[in-house]
Amino acid sequence: MLSLGGSIGNYSIGSREDAKMVADYLWNNFLGGKSSARPLGDAVLDGIDFNIELGSPQHWDDLVRFLSNFSHRGRKVYITGAPQCPFPDDLMGSALKTRLFDYVWVMFYNNPPCQYTSGDTQSLFHSWKTWTTSVTAQKIFLGLPAAPEAAGGGYIPADVLVSQILPTVKKSRKYGGVMLWSKFWDDKNGYSSSIVARV
Repeated sequence: MLSLGGSIGNYSIGSREDAKMVADYLWNNFLGGKSSARPLGDAVLDGIDFNIELGSPQHWDDLVRFLSNFSHRGRKVYITGAPQCPFPDDLMGSALKTRLFDYVWVMFYNNPPCQYTSGDTQSLFHSWKTWTTSVTAQKIFLGLPAAPEAAGGGYIPADVLVSQILPTVKKSRKYGGVMLWSKFWDDKNGYSSSIVARV
């Protein structure tokens, strides 16, 4: 997967035509197309992940549609996204409404109204239910910080995740697993190794 966006920089798509040009570029340089300037050589990525945290919400839906159309060329192009947990996500809402996302990694952190906060599971559970019943995707993942320092809020101690959170969220047929931010903090904290058997 190639992830687009992030929390740093200045990016947007100005028009439907721009979305088409970006889709063609991504197809030819990273996915199943052909280009003499492929940055990863012959490697072919499986899809595109949308992590839109800045700029305008406009035309991301167009980009999703154009990328999805490449799946009809004999190779599935996976579309995934990492929206913020307030629903609908201000920047990715229209893209998610395309109903073309395969997987959604919802960031249940840095947003007090929809994250776990020292003993309060209800905000998280309410938001989880909203996402799993409102978004068309094969699987939805619980995005969490891998350490208290990894985010501004929403960290769930591993024992609390395993005993109080996972038994409830795993009841959804759309539950796909847990996504952690970030690899750096997971390596320092060992979070994934402490939950992997229960995920």
